[in-house]
Amino acid sequence: MSGRPTILIAARDEEARIGQTITALRRELPEAAVIVADDGSRDRTALVAEHAGARVVRLPRRGKGQALTLAEREAPAGPLLLCDADVRGVLAPLLASSADLTVAVFSERQGGGFGIAKRTTRALIRMRTGFEPREPLSGQRALSERARHACFPLAAGFGCEIGMTVDALSAHLSIREVELPLGHRVTGHDVAGFAHRGRQLLDGLLALGPQGVNHRRLRLPLVGWTLGLAGGPAAVAIAATGLTDDLWSGAERGLRAHLRARRTTGVLKLVVIPAVGLLATRKLSGALLVALAANLWNQLDTKPGRALKAYLLVAAPLRAPLVHAAILLPCDCREMTMLGDAGSNVLGGLLGLRSVGRLTGRGQWIAIGALASLNLLGDIRSLGELIERTPVLRRLDAIGRQP
Repeated sequence: MSGRPTILIAARDEEARIGQTITALRRELPEAAVIVADDGSRDRTALVAEHAGARVVRLPRRGKGQALTLAEREAPAGPLLLCDADVRGVLAPLLASSADLTVAVFSERQGGGFGIAKRTTRALIRMRTGFEPREPLSGQRALSERARHACFPLAAGFGCEIGMTVDALSAHLSIREVELPLGHRVTGHDVAGFAHRGRQLLDGLLALGPQGVNHRRLRLPLVGWTLGLAGGPAAVAIAATGLTDDLWSGAERGLRAHLRARRTTGVLKLVVIPAVGLLATRKLSGALLVALAANLWNQLDTKPGRALKAYLLVAAPLRAPLVHAAILLPCDCREMTMLGDAGSNVLGGLLGLRSVGRLTGRGQWIAIGALASLNLLGDIRSLGELIERTPVLRRLDAIGRQP
């Protein structure tokens, strides 16, 4: 790989090991810059890393993939070497490779688990791409400029390595695995070890599912479609329509842009969601409530947690499902997952459906008027901007969210 490399290390609570790792890397690769993404450490990880000569990007706790993504933006152009904070051994052969993505394979078996996460993710990558990696979870990887462009932003959490492999193969880039005599701290057959490997497996599964990019340009799993499972066939249909928009939407934004373009996933939602409301309620008012609420909650979903908080405030009096939304709220606020259009449309759709049974006929039309006014306001001006300019709403909106 040509060009001056940058070494990226994601670290959390690695005070005891990060200094030795950085010192060894700087000795082996003196021309490389070292950037440490301190992912919400509660110890002296950042101070030790700086003392060892690394540049530190301090972050609230987000996850490995998110931390590396944010650190990558601080790196100059050129190849990257990603490695774990506790790795021991020589990594220069990864950068000497001519492949776009070069992955280290430990020459001696590392880890104290049963290999379930590794075997499962290996099989999933093979099913998805036809390529069967020897080491699907290795954090020691060298990326060329082309691979860097194809793979960043990385998939969230411990799914970043699996997503990296799939992204490189999807971009028709070359991948090589190199066996190296490396070592690192291993997890054992205890609660912490099994929890770590379980999180690896879960994040890997999510990395191979629907993905979205949030306002911070972080790549996160789209899990909002699961809210449809709590609301019956109508909610499932709304979720499926929203997921279509998540996966295949174009550059159009706003009602007028979609109508001008005509054949867009946004226009599909404009047709299908009111039809679902009409079939589910057998009322014109039901079709309008479902469509307008779904679109309004879609407009609200521009910052983490915003749409879910608004939903939970309204859902209790309407007796709409609460548990699933409450479970997703902390993950959404911490930018570990995203609702996407599928999730925000379902939230509004559920409220619209429940409104038909809870409101009188006159109340339904008052709600339709209010929803239509808010939708129109949101199409003319940003609802998010209005929330940011209103002190009380701004404080409520910021509760639980990452800075």
